[in-house]
Amino acid sequence: MKTIFSLSLAIVSLAVAGVALAAPMMGGWGMNSRYGRLYDTHTVETVSGEVLRIDRIKPMRGMSYGIHIALKTDKGEIPVHLGPAWYINRQSPAIKPGDRLEIKGSKVMLQGEPVIIAAEVRKGDEVLRLRDDNGYPMWAGWRRGRLN
Repeated sequence: MKTIFSLSLAIVSLAVAGVALAAPMMGGWGMNSRYGRLYDTHTVETVSGEVLRIDRIKPMRGMSYGIHIALKTDKGEIPVHLGPAWYINRQSPAIKPGDRLEIKGSKVMLQGEPVIIAAEVRKGDEVLRLRDDNGYPMWAGWRRGRLN
């Protein structure tokens, strides 16, 4: 019994340490980061338009690079943040200028400007899910909803 308890305690300690060590590796893109907390399920909307350009940006100081698109809609140009470059660059469908997209995401203010933090990108029949219905990022993997 004592061995099982010790083994259980060791496994829990390693799991907690793994999450703590993984948080900085998220590059500021974790759900509980300052940027991650901007996502608001109450401000989710869907917009459609054409991709004007794709940029690599750092949304906030201290973050790793992310992928941003400028989307031309019938209401004007809207900046859309997709997610960390290290995640987005490995996903499909690939997005390029001229593509027609439908984007569902949270419209928030960032540095005094409105932006959409994308949760879902539709390109034709393909769908790229970036966040779940609660706003948890897909790149958080198994840590989603836990200590990240």
